Amino acid sequence: MMKFNKIVLVDHTKMNEESITKLKEFSDNGVEVYDDYPEDEQTIIDRIGDAEAIILSWHTQITENIIECCSSLKYIGMACSLYDDESANVAVRFARDHGIEVCGIRDYGDPGVAEFIISELIQLLNGYSGKQWKDMPRELTDLKIGIVGLGTTGKLLADCLKPFGADLYYHSKTRKQDYEKKGLKYLELPELVETCDVLSFHLPKNTQVMTSEYFQKFGNSKIVINTSLGLPFELDSFSNWIAQDSSFGIFDGDGGKELSEEIKKGDNVIAHDKSAGWSSQTLVRLSEKILQNLANFCDDR
Repeated sequence: MMKFNKIVLVDHTKMNEESITKLKEFSDNGVEVYDDYPEDEQTIIDRIGDAEAIILSWHTQITENIIECCSSLKYIGMACSLYDDESANVAVRFARDHGIEVCGIRDYGDPGVAEFIISELIQLLNGYSGKQWKDMPRELTDLKIGIVGLGTTGKLLADCLKPFGADLYYHSKTRKQDYEKKGLKYLELPELVETCDVLSFHLPKNTQVMTSEYFQKFGNSKIVINTSLGLPFELDSFSNWIAQDSSFGIFDGDGGKELSEEIKKGDNVIAHDKSAGWSSQTLVRLSEKILQNLANFCDDR
């Protein structure tokens, strides 16, 4: 099994102590751990130094310039999902072209995200937390819910909603025949927004799909839920839409991070600072997956 000269946790990866201790088995000179988020490229370069392996969260950008400056790098471990090169916070293609392995993780916080969405939706439908969608409380039964992005989280949300009798639709880059057999109906995005009362977004970072035209099709007295990393819509378009008295927006800390404070304080916006899905179980899954990726890399060398 190969070992790295040094492993650096460039920022607050949220790995647990047990897994960080196990990382030391793969390093000749220990593990250097930072628990904040660097504010500029030079700080990142200084932290990496001559390390051959780094691990970082989605908060920190690893640019082409950083990769060029840190010529000892052999491995970049992402403590976050790696859907594709475009949405990644690492210059993935550039790194791989320079012989650097880049590994992300998946399926670590999805149960908590699904729980957040169902909890917030039920509270809004029934007015349990002071804000209520309609004049009368209502159930999830027969509520037309559109899931945009039927990956792991979207599928889990659909599985959770199905027993309540919600009327489920979805739009995704690829058709999911197994979920269509479960009763989900596939619609192209224009038809989805015209059909549904609730839209829940589960998309990669930097993926915008909702334009002002789609918000107009969606109409008034509707609900938008976003737990994606970033906004899946144009901010101005959302701001104009949410100004309507009977429309609501629900965001966790990641999904609403790019909203202005003025929008967050709006009567029809429910915006949490806390990211959905960050439970004790999530951190265990995250830590184990990061460690396993690195172990697999070392075992193959």
